[in-house]
Amino acid sequence: MKIALHLFVHFSLLVLVSCYGGNGYDPLENALKIQRSRRTVSNHASKEEVTVENSYTPVYVGPQDGLKEADKISELPGQPAGTNFDQYSGYVTVDANHGRALFYYFAESLVNSSTNPLVLWLNGGPGCSSFGSGAMMELGPFRVNADNTTLSWNKYAWNNVANVLFLESPAGVGYSYSNTSSDYITDDVQTAKDSYTFLVNWLERFPEYKTRDFYITGESYAGHYIPQLAQLILQNNKITNQTVINLKGIALGNAYVDDETENAGMYDYFWTHAIISDEIHEGIISNCNFSEGANVTDACNDYQNQAFAAKSNVYFYDIYAPLCSPFSNSTPSISGFDPCTENYIYEYLNTPVVQQSLHAKPVQWESCK
Repeated sequence: MKIALHLFVHFSLLVLVSCYGGNGYDPLENALKIQRSRRTVSNHASKEEVTVENSYTPVYVGPQDGLKEADKISELPGQPAGTNFDQYSGYVTVDANHGRALFYYFAESLVNSSTNPLVLWLNGGPGCSSFGSGAMMELGPFRVNADNTTLSWNKYAWNNVANVLFLESPAGVGYSYSNTSSDYITDDVQTAKDSYTFLVNWLERFPEYKTRDFYITGESYAGHYIPQLAQLILQNNKITNQTVINLKGIALGNAYVDDETENAGMYDYFWTHAIISDEIHEGIISNCNFSEGANVTDACNDYQNQAFAAKSNVYFYDIYAPLCSPFSNSTPSISGFDPCTENYIYEYLNTPVVQQSLHAKPVQWESCK
C-alpha cells in the first residue's frame, strides 16, 4: 500500500506535458480544430462500446520463448554511468495475420524490482508516443540532453518505486507499426483490444509479472484509453481461460475526458494564473457552451480569440518557462523543465544507433502521428 500511495503522490505532483506541445505547434490556436477531431473520435468510439459477452474468445498469443532475452537493452547510447537497472524494449505482435505489432519500453525498478508493482503508462493524443513523451520527457529514468546524444538522470523517475512499462499504441504511433495499411485507421475499441492483447502476450514474455499488482496510468487522450482498457481487463478477468491481469487501480493526469471539461478547465486555468482578464473569463462563462454537440456562437468565438491573444506566446504547458529558441539552448524554467526537450528527443530517437539499441525498426520516429 505504501508503494501505491507513493506512486500516486508522484503522479499528482508531475508537471505533465501534452503531446500536442512543441515543434512549433500551438494547441491553443488550433483548439477548435482539436475539439472537432476529438469529438469525431469519441463519437465513433461511443457507437462501439465494449460490452460484457457471455463467452470469451481467446486473444492471439504468439510464441514468446527467448524474446525477453532478445529485448534486453545492453546499454542506451549516451546513458549516464552507474545505470544499474534492467531495461527492455521491442515489439509484441497483437495481430499475426495483419502483421500488427506494438512497441514497448520497460524500465525495471531501481530497488525491489521483484516485489514492486507493475505500472503501464499511456500517452494519448490520440496518436502520440508513450515512449518519447512519457518516458523521455516526463516520468522515465532518463532525459535527453541538449546535445541530442547523451542522457541524464530524471530524479523523479517512477521506476524509483515501480516497474514501469511504456506502450506506444495504437499501431502507427512512435515505433509501433502494421503491415496492413488499413490498421492505421482505428478507434478506441480496437485500441483497447490491442492493448489487452499486448498485455496478455507481454506477461507471457515476462511471466514473473503475471501475479504482480498492476496499475494503468497516463495522460491526455489516455483519459479514454485507460478506463476502456480497464473495463476490458475486468470483463475478461471474469471469463478468460488465459492470463488474469491483477489490476489494482488506474490514474489519469491532464486527461481528456470530454470537450466540456477540457475547455472549461483550460480557461479557468488561464484566469486563475492571470493570463486572461476577469472580463474575458466572464465572457467565456456567459457565452460558451462546451457540452457535446452544442453550437459555438460568434460571441463565444470572439472571447476565445481574446483569450488566445492574451495568452500570446506563453508556453502553455509550463507557463513559467522561457520559450524554446532555435538559435541557442534555452534556459530551463523554475520547474527544471527545458521547453526544447521535445526537439532533443526527436533527434535522439531518430539516430540509427539509438534505434538499434532499442531493437526498433529503422523508421522516422514522430512524437505524434
